Amino acid sequence: MKAEIIAVGSELLTPHHTDTNSLFLTERLNEAGFEVHLKTIVGDSETDIAEVLGAAIDRSDVIMFSGGLGPTEDDLTRSAVAKVLGRKLLTDAGLLEMLRQRFINRRIPMPSINERQAQVIEQADVLQNPLGTAPGLWLHERGRYIALLPGPPPELRAMFESQVMPRLKQLGQGRLLAKRTFRVTGMTESEVDSIVAPIYKSYPQLQTTILAASGYIGINLHQWLSSGEEPSELDAAATRIQATLGDAIFTTSEQSLEEVVGRLLRDSGRTLAVAESCTAGLLAMRITRVPGSSDYFLGGVLCYSNEAKVDLCGVPNEILQKHGAVSAETAEALARGARAALHSSIGLGITGIAGPGGGSAEKPVGLVYIGVSDGDRVIHVRRIIPGNRDAIRERAAVFALSLLRRFLLQPHTLAG
Repeated sequence: MKAEIIAVGSELLTPHHTDTNSLFLTERLNEAGFEVHLKTIVGDSETDIAEVLGAAIDRSDVIMFSGGLGPTEDDLTRSAVAKVLGRKLLTDAGLLEMLRQRFINRRIPMPSINERQAQVIEQADVLQNPLGTAPGLWLHERGRYIALLPGPPPELRAMFESQVMPRLKQLGQGRLLAKRTFRVTGMTESEVDSIVAPIYKSYPQLQTTILAASGYIGINLHQWLSSGEEPSELDAAATRIQATLGDAIFTTSEQSLEEVVGRLLRDSGRTLAVAESCTAGLLAMRITRVPGSSDYFLGGVLCYSNEAKVDLCGVPNEILQKHGAVSAETAEALARGARAALHSSIGLGITGIAGPGGGSAEKPVGLVYIGVSDGDRVIHVRRIIPGNRDAIRERAAVFALSLLRRFLLQPHTLAG
């Protein structure tokens, strides 16, 4: 069954406000057995709201409104919906008295405009709002179900959970959405899709999305199931994808790359120190935003200049003179130096050219070297990272975490 979400509010069409209600509603609608196939944001215009609803009734089984139920002149959801359905707006005496009592309890007079919130669309069920003054409405029209919910997220969520979700579960008839999630590191979005597309395309019941997120490529598989149905295609596709991508998949849950690396360090009893040049602290920031990272992360060194590389991390002058600050040799020396300076089990070093200047034909902007050392092994990886200065620095930090994860998983030297 199809669901549609309509968020009402001109403020949502500006760069200053975000529609977070639709994210909550999508998740809960999926859990109730409804596939959200359209989301619309519409301004405070009765004509526009009516036009969107008119189209929604023709294409969706369930329609969720959020916002536009307040007391002011620009709160027009009720009147627009009533107009489309050809129903009257009636004042509910019980609601009006309840509103008045709330203002009495707050010891302030009720403005006359709040009386509008006691208006109810003819033949609608009232959804009580224990957290605010705007009641919601539930309507049935030509086999379609329409919910009018308030805009403030705490009010919407409380009303939805207590009064809308039970209704939706009955309508959903036990249908559910089964999911499998993979997060991949060390590959681009196009590389991932080229590998897994032949797999997911062979399972017609699956819905698949591949997206580039901050620090990983996400693969999301979905299969809608009837009551009692097993996710056979989903499980088969997931098994094949996991076997094909191997350890490029760093999690099958919602964990971040830095959380996975932290768990590997903690489980192995090892500690980490970093030496950062071009990333200037971004790697340490990612590592330390994980709660409990002090168990395994000892600290970092920012060695932007050549002098700092020598003085703080012990990079030999001859390496810098012969190979340059951006080189495999320097990255490995930074990793060894960080480990020695902070007495950690593992050292991780990053050096590169973030731009926009400083590049050459031999060493272009975006060139990054990452080194890892544990005393027995020392390795490096070379990458040319696309993007502007900020993107290069962020992606370099992610590549460093990706290399560290591989280093922790594999006992033998990794080729760069």
